[in-house]
Amino acid sequence: MTQPNYLDYYTILPLITLIVWSCVLLLVDLFIPKKQKGWTAFLAALGLAITLGLTITQIGLNNAGFSGMVLVDGFSTFANVLLLASGLLGIALAFGYTRRMGIERGEYYTLLIFSVSGMMLMTQAADLIIVFLALELLSIPLYVLAAFARPNPQSQEAGVKYFLLGAFATGFVVYGTALVFGATGTTSLSGIFYAVSNGASILLLTIGAALILVGFGFKVAAVPFHMWTPDVYEGAPTAVTAFMSSGAKIAGFAALLRVFSTAFPALSTDISDILWVFAALTMVVGNLTAISQTNIKRMLAYSSIAHAGYILMAFVPYGNQEVGSVSVAAGLFYLVTYVLTNFGTWAVVITLEKAEGKGLEINDYAGSRKNIPLSPQP
Repeated sequence: MTQPNYLDYYTILPLITLIVWSCVLLLVDLFIPKKQKGWTAFLAALGLAITLGLTITQIGLNNAGFSGMVLVDGFSTFANVLLLASGLLGIALAFGYTRRMGIERGEYYTLLIFSVSGMMLMTQAADLIIVFLALELLSIPLYVLAAFARPNPQSQEAGVKYFLLGAFATGFVVYGTALVFGATGTTSLSGIFYAVSNGASILLLTIGAALILVGFGFKVAAVPFHMWTPDVYEGAPTAVTAFMSSGAKIAGFAALLRVFSTAFPALSTDISDILWVFAALTMVVGNLTAISQTNIKRMLAYSSIAHAGYILMAFVPYGNQEVGSVSVAAGLFYLVTYVLTNFGTWAVVITLEKAEGKGLEINDYAGSRKNIPLSPQP
C-alpha cells in the first residue's frame, strides 16, 4: 500500500470533516447547559450543512483513494447528498420531539451525525473491509439511539433487539467476506472481479456473496430478514425511527449496489433470481401485514418493508448492461421520493404523538380533520 497523499484525503474530505466535527461537538456539549441543548442541535445541523457543501464541491469528481479502498464518483456523491439531507431532516424532527418527550440530551445529535458518517463511508466503500467498518460505524450509534428514551422499557427493548439481530446479521457479512477472500485472495471489489475472470472458485464465491446478501437484507429490512423492524420501529423514539427508516435504507441499498455490480457481475444470473424472489416476498408480506396493524408506527414499519421490495426490483437486472444502468437510476430516483415522503409522514406522526406516549394508535387519528383543520370550519 502506498503512502496516502492529499488526493486520498480529498476523496474523503466531507467524511473527515463530519467525524472531526462530531468529536468536537461531543466535547463542546459538556459545556452547554442542560436547558440549552438546542445549541447542540444547531451545531450538529451546522456540521451537516458544512459537510453537504463540501460534498457538493465533489460533483463531477471521479477518484479512488487509499489504494482503491474508497471511491468518490457520481453515485457516492449523489447518495451522500441524500444522506446529509436526511440527517438535517432528522435533526429538525428531533429538535422539538426530544424536548416534548423529556429525552433532550446533547449526545442524541452527536450519535446521529456519527451514524451519518458511517452511512457516507458505506456509499464510498470499494473494499469489503471498508464495507464492514462502515456497517459498524452506522449501526452502533443507531443501537444506542433506539434505546435513547430510557427508562421507557419499550425503547430499551428496541435497542437490545436491534443490537442482537444487527450483530447476528453483521456476522453473515464477515463470514461471507472471509469466504470471498478465500475464493479470490482479495477483499477489493475490483480485485474480486478480476479474480473471477481469471478462474476463481465460483462455488465458494457464490456462497460468500449469498451470505453478504443476507447481511444487507437485514439492514434494508427485506423479507425474510425483516422481523426486527416492527418491534424496533415501535419501541424506538419516533424521531429516531424516522431517521433510521430513511438513512439506513439509503446506505444499505447503496452498498448493495456497489458490491454486487462491481464485484459479482459474473454471478448476476444466480443472484438476480434470488433478488426477484426477495423483492416479491418483501412487497407482498410488507403490504399485506400492514393492513392488519392497529399501531401507526408498526403499520409504517411494514410499509417501509414493502418499499424495500420496490427498491429491490431495481437491482434484479444489475448484471444486464442494456438495462442495468437505467434500473439503477430508477432505484436512486425512488430513494429520493421515498426519503421526502417518509420524513413527511413521520413528521405527522410526531406532531400528533402525545407526551405520555399516546396518540400512536390508528384510531387516534379519527376526527383529525375536525380537530386540526387546515382552514376554519364553516
